[in-house]
Amino acid sequence: MLPEWAKDAFFYHIYPLGFCGAPQNNDHQSLPQSRLEKIYTWIEHLRGLGVNTLYLGPLFESSRHGYDTADYYHVDRRLGTIETLAGLIRELHSYGIRVVLDGVFNHVGRDFWAFRDVLQNGQSSRFCSWFEGLKFDGRSPFGDPFTYQSWNGHFELVKLNLRHPETRLHLLGAVRSWIEELGIDGLRLDTADCLDLDFQKELSVFTSSLRSDFLLLGEVIHGDYRRWVNPEILHSVTNYECYKGLYSSLVDKNYFEIAYAINRQFGAGGIYRDFPLYNFTDNHDVDRVASKLSQLANLYPLYALLFSMPGIPSIYYGSEWGITGSRTKNSDQALRPNLDLDSLRSKSDHPDLPGVIRRLARIRHNSAALRRGDYQQLMVTHQQFSFARQLQSETVIVQINAAQEAAHLDIPISSLNCNNLVDVLNNNETVEIKNGHLVNNVPSNWARILIAQN
Repeated sequence: MLPEWAKDAFFYHIYPLGFCGAPQNNDHQSLPQSRLEKIYTWIEHLRGLGVNTLYLGPLFESSRHGYDTADYYHVDRRLGTIETLAGLIRELHSYGIRVVLDGVFNHVGRDFWAFRDVLQNGQSSRFCSWFEGLKFDGRSPFGDPFTYQSWNGHFELVKLNLRHPETRLHLLGAVRSWIEELGIDGLRLDTADCLDLDFQKELSVFTSSLRSDFLLLGEVIHGDYRRWVNPEILHSVTNYECYKGLYSSLVDKNYFEIAYAINRQFGAGGIYRDFPLYNFTDNHDVDRVASKLSQLANLYPLYALLFSMPGIPSIYYGSEWGITGSRTKNSDQALRPNLDLDSLRSKSDHPDLPGVIRRLARIRHNSAALRRGDYQQLMVTHQQFSFARQLQSETVIVQINAAQEAAHLDIPISSLNCNNLVDVLNNNETVEIKNGHLVNNVPSNWARILIAQN
């Protein structure tokens, strides 16, 4: 079962190596540079947005991008030291912000210390069995006198043999130190849809034995989320199904796409109705949503939906200002920039967007129905979408308009058994219900969030 705190979470996602302006390559010799301390200067911004959980991408010693781990027990020297990270987590906790780290357990980099031993000692290395499919019957693409399994054809990423007891013990030992010495509140498991399920089960038992409220969130791109989200394995996974619909329904002027996905997941009889999935509009692997939208004014209805739909909302650093960035065939660097807070505040093309996200987060925080309630679709057209969220005696009606002009909506809501409504997104305007119908206007590229006053 999802920890109670996570049901009320608002995540902010930072990719530290890019955010902190670290060199692209690690020489594995330089003295540690405490670049992580830059996050201190953003804490007030996070608090202002209403963030209560910070998800930090890979932090541990690696060769390039963090997902090519060299050592699970040391912070990447380009970012600092264990003491740097521990102090930052203590500071975040003092402000009521929980911390979730990336757990990269499916594969390591070629500079991983045990793989380096194999490179040096060949078949006599005691660590040969730590790696999946390692055989001395051919040559790797790097010219090694052996072959091995990689992640997704990227041979700079060496797949770990997670069925080997020593490999598991090594990884679980690292997790123990992150929980006991650093005080982290959860892990986001990289490539969980490729990660050995038995290892994930053992990790679940292990972490819950250390902390009953420890969160395990998996990166799952394809598949039935129920394979991972269950009492034996994970608490939640990344909602890639809705990620796509959130932006493409706006680009194609087709709210039927995202409405279908949300209803399939969370409506009456929804297959993930009891799963608070991790919702996002962009991250370190995909183009910034502002680069996907054809009408940038659509950012406002987009985030209104993100904060009112079922699940856990997350913002990728900088996207609260609507910054752009697209990946290329050979690089993700544009998705992972070094950002300056003062510059964003003074030069943003969307200076009002952070304030809107702040309001949406506050409304969600003050509404148990938005955080935990049931979902019922009320109306959908190509550019308008309305639904209700209900929990016990609280009813919230959300109306979203992605058109370039105001929309006049007439929605039958007699089944909701509510009287007058107050629009908490728009100056607490009172909206009357007439003959069981909600009849009102929704401004262009905007929303109404109506709470029943029964």
